[in-house]
Amino acid sequence: MSFFIEQMKPEDWEQVLEIYYHGMETQNATFEMNEPDWKSWDDWDRDHLPQCRLVFREGEKILGWASLLPISAREAYQGVAEVSIYLHKDAMGKGIGTKLLQALIEASEEAGMWTLQSEIFPENTGSMKLHEKMGFRKVGFREKIGQMEDGRWRDVVLVERRSQRVGCK
Repeated sequence: MSFFIEQMKPEDWEQVLEIYYHGMETQNATFEMNEPDWKSWDDWDRDHLPQCRLVFREGEKILGWASLLPISAREAYQGVAEVSIYLHKDAMGKGIGTKLLQALIEASEEAGMWTLQSEIFPENTGSMKLHEKMGFRKVGFREKIGQMEDGRWRDVVLVERRSQRVGCK
């Protein structure tokens, strides 16, 4: 079976959403606990940067996806985006996250992004290790920044990666 990374397409939506729902179930990938804010491809498409949304595919099966959200509509922040990366539960620990995040970094730099950031639950050690491996550094800790539906308050670690090719170096 061949593996490849390509641009996400509308017809990928069901598999992308299924992988996101698995992330929700872990309670270590997102604050979302029920339905996400985006209920359809059109909602999701409107929020995410079109040139920076990728899927890792094995044949017709999507094993992971990554995308970027702009952090602000202000001109000064046009090169700063938030990373989302989710892996299928059967794809964990196989190097897919590394390949996908590397491809997202490359796509982001081609799109003129100079800073990528992510907020990660400290308990999500796999995601922390992946981001650190790919050149992200810890820049902050946000204590009890959000509350889960069950009432638990959660912390996040803020990580960022500055491009060595784009923007102020």
